[in-house]
Amino acid sequence: MRSTFRLEGRGTRRSVLTGLAATIAALAGRPAKAADYPTRIVTLIVPSPPGGGTDTQARILAPKLSEILGQAIVIDNRPGASGNIGAQAVSKAPPDGYTLLAMISSHVINPYVLKAVPYDIDRDFAMISRTVTAPGVLVGNPSLPAKDLRELLAYLKASPGKVAFGSGGTGSLSHLIVELFQQDTGVSLLHVPYRGTQPALTDVISGQTSLMVPDLTIALEQIRAGRLRAFGVTSATRSPAAPEIPTLAEAGLPGFDAVQWFGLAAPAGTPAAAVRTLHAAVVRALQDPKVKTQYTDLAMTPDPSPSPEDYARFVREEGVRWRKVVEDARIAPE
Repeated sequence: MRSTFRLEGRGTRRSVLTGLAATIAALAGRPAKAADYPTRIVTLIVPSPPGGGTDTQARILAPKLSEILGQAIVIDNRPGASGNIGAQAVSKAPPDGYTLLAMISSHVINPYVLKAVPYDIDRDFAMISRTVTAPGVLVGNPSLPAKDLRELLAYLKASPGKVAFGSGGTGSLSHLIVELFQQDTGVSLLHVPYRGTQPALTDVISGQTSLMVPDLTIALEQIRAGRLRAFGVTSATRSPAAPEIPTLAEAGLPGFDAVQWFGLAAPAGTPAAAVRTLHAAVVRALQDPKVKTQYTDLAMTPDPSPSPEDYARFVREEGVRWRKVVEDARIAPE
């Protein structure tokens, strides 16, 4: 059934048309409200291959965000260059809130360890929120003559420059956390960089190297099997996934706190209303019991920022912190 509307008389028609014109003019000049966003599919660019920790944590969050926002979220994996390829893609995307970046700690470290970084972390992004954190864990081969951190420090101080630690590569977080550890304790270790975390961890297990700080996620099974000895997690509090492992802070390094973190960002210039809508959705998503359990099973902890501004401040502070570690360790950009 079709409905037909008539305009009776000139006066009535003129008044209706005048009202319509005024309404259209008002709508045209009205800024977008948070309720207007999103109206179509949102793309989340993940700067790593499918299956890794960065990808997995994003795929846990995306369905709940989609449910809250009422729009599909499509994950687009753009691996390479320590996260730079994905970050560059987002930095050049239209600033409309429909292309987001799954941020990682490397995005604030890269400018100090790589010669060419195709983005400015402060200028090119609108920060949304931190999402989750993942502690590292200082592990060693069980043959080391040390059962806890205090014994380990005594052994390392008696053997300066002789004990080797592996990392996922020069300038990686697994490298820089050990540099921070050396700076805080005064010990001297021999760095052996690898092309990735897994081969480095394999060599600690086999005894080719002695120490490493991998993510707790990938080391926990080997720790519980007795193939690695855990000296402490790198977070300020114990991980719910492994409450039996003390923090480095309580084991003898007061104040030590250095973790892998993940977050969301959009291109600079993204409307503030869209950014705040996304932030609110992240906070809600990370409160979901099922989502929390999925992250805990991966030794990750939901940790949303109180506000987009707080997240931007956190990112700046992380940049300052790791820049100092890099400079003090005299790591040359590659």
